[in-house]
Amino acid sequence: MIPYAISIKYMIGGYAVIFSILAIYLVSFFVRFRSLQRDLETLQELESEDK
Repeated sequence: MIPYAISIKYMIGGYAVIFSILAIYLVSFFVRFRSLQRDLETLQELESEDK
């Protein structure tokens, strides 16, 4: 059996990895959302110029 002090370190490390991956995913989602908003605005400007 793994000693308690070492298992706590593994648990904290595991949570740190999980939260890091979650943070990277959320930042990626936010960046993609902003890019999508800019693309939508560009398409709306092009559409209004055609009329």
